Amino acid sequence: MSEFSTNPAPAEDAGDANYRVTANELRQFVERIERLDSEKKDLAEQQKEVMAEAKSRGYDTKILRKVIALRKREPDDIAEEEAVLDMYKEALGM
Repeated sequence: MSEFSTNPAPAEDAGDANYRVTANELRQFVERIERLDSEKKDLAEQQKEVMAEAKSRGYDTKILRKVIALRKREPDDIAEEEAVLDMYKEALGM
């Protein structure tokens, strides 16, 4: 008998009842994660469609992705990175 069985032999002690509860709880977690994975796939498809629409209207999707990534970051972090980038470019004569 598997410890995660949903139909274990009749319980002789309280431990077997805990396994049934654990199996049900485990199944619920797995099903919730599966639903979330499905929702995540749906959202990814919607994002793809929005990017395709932006591209069809002439927007550069590579730059659009960079803008989205920048909006997630702290302004101070962005400024520091840009300052270092400018310094490196100047050092290289760019």
